Amino acid sequence: MCDWKSPYSGESANKGEWIMNLMEDYKKEPGGKVKLNERNPKWINDDYVKFLRYGQYFIEKNGSGILAYINPHGYLDNPTFRGMRWNLLKTYDTIYTIDLHGNAKKKETAPDGSVDENVFDIMQGVSINLFVKTGKKKTTELGKVFHYNLYGKREYKYNWLIENSLQAIKFKELQNKEPMYLMVEKDYEKEEEYNKGLSITELFPVNNVGIVTSRDDFIIDDNKNRLEKRIIDFFELNKEDIQLKYALKENKGWKINEVKKKAYFFDEKYIQKINYRPFDEKYIYYESNFLERSRGEVMKHFLTGKNIGLVIARQCTSDWRYVFITKLIGEFNLTSTAGRFGSGSYFPLYLYPDNSGQQTIDQITEKTPNLDMEIVNQIAKKLDLTFTNEKETTENSFAPIDILDYIYAVLHSPTYREKYKEFLKIDFPRVPYPKDQETFWQLVKLGGELRQIHLLESPVVENFITQYPVDGDNVVDRPIYKNNRVYINKTQYFAHVPQVAWDFYIGGYQPAQKRLKDRKGRQLEFEDILHYQKIIVALSETDRLMKEIDGVEI
Repeated sequence: MCDWKSPYSGESANKGEWIMNLMEDYKKEPGGKVKLNERNPKWINDDYVKFLRYGQYFIEKNGSGILAYINPHGYLDNPTFRGMRWNLLKTYDTIYTIDLHGNAKKKETAPDGSVDENVFDIMQGVSINLFVKTGKKKTTELGKVFHYNLYGKREYKYNWLIENSLQAIKFKELQNKEPMYLMVEKDYEKEEEYNKGLSITELFPVNNVGIVTSRDDFIIDDNKNRLEKRIIDFFELNKEDIQLKYALKENKGWKINEVKKKAYFFDEKYIQKINYRPFDEKYIYYESNFLERSRGEVMKHFLTGKNIGLVIARQCTSDWRYVFITKLIGEFNLTSTAGRFGSGSYFPLYLYPDNSGQQTIDQITEKTPNLDMEIVNQIAKKLDLTFTNEKETTENSFAPIDILDYIYAVLHSPTYREKYKEFLKIDFPRVPYPKDQETFWQLVKLGGELRQIHLLESPVVENFITQYPVDGDNVVDRPIYKNNRVYINKTQYFAHVPQVAWDFYIGGYQPAQKRLKDRKGRQLEFEDILHYQKIIVALSETDRLMKEIDGVEI
């Protein structure tokens, strides 16, 4: 049936027909009738999930039984696993879960802030699970879930598990609450309040995760000429010479000679700027045959004309800070890996018509807002404002950019992030509807300032707060922060760098640190030095603006 390998092996190589057919039951929405509405449900194919389905099959066949299993705890609250959770509840009378936490990827700590360690030498948090079927539950009923959280150091968890029996544990019975059927404790009053907010994915109907190349080192570069030279070599050299010169690897779906046949020749029009990391634009050869995932249905709206878009994570494994802004096409992990869904879903503000067909010379390309008008009309009605497709000076009107700036401000509110952190970790954010005009315009102003600073378009970023006082070769060695200085090597440094800027996170990156670490061994040019000084201003200003946003009652 299956050639079982490691039970914690991510997207499994165990894809026998028998087990994969059974797995289809987990790839449906709760209710078991509609296909799961997920772009990429591949993580349901984890081996540990297959083991759960394997045991469930035989217990259903027998009519009763118990499945006891320790496995990764992600299935307890991961949105993609909602159909699986419903299916388990349909089969079993009772499900007991002891969440042992210890997820190093999420940087988990105990509720009181103390250390939380894994019971194994692995990054993934785990849970002990007992699935009980007596055969007495009606087929129309769902089973009951009893949950217990166990935090602390490894030895403490070991001792606790030795000393306690199933009967002695003070489990908490959870609600079977649709549509997610979460098997973790949640504050449902707070969730109800949170769910009244507008959904980012509903507001921006056209969205998708960022570009995946699987060969960044080859088709992405800081230097346009260097990138062009590589791509020209790709077409002019034979396969063996290309691989020898560039260490370019093939995989099952990408073969050098096949790409050569499909792409034919180097074309300069495919050299495009890409938003690669926060404050780090590069060049990419954006030709679909070279890429693993081009995400053309979204990225074309950044290439056809001027545009701007939010970049937001669906899930995160740490405190929620996974939001940025872009005017360019962008990479999947723009703000670092936030979880199994990557960190970057792109939400363009405007959509451009498809220009692939025949056009007249005087045809005008009109852009339309990528906004759900029902939600927009609700905002307009509540604020007593008139919506316009473009920003106007007309009194009592608002435009798409105002909505984007309002959302950008809210998502940078420390109070908002803390209050709804449990919900922000598991799905795309919901943002409270603006409560009145005054609050709306305050947040629009602050969000607009943040947007311009993050795009390095604000004149504020030109007001340097740092200096670069020592001459030298400008080669980055090992960046060190000491006494408000960022040393790039033993003698050269940026002076007067605030600690907050050095430590500041955008997503999973600390841009002030990453910018230099990525350039280790390279010589900083004059423009690199100026750019770094702009980043320091931008990060310092972001911290200031976030505090100011918190002064507005959302």
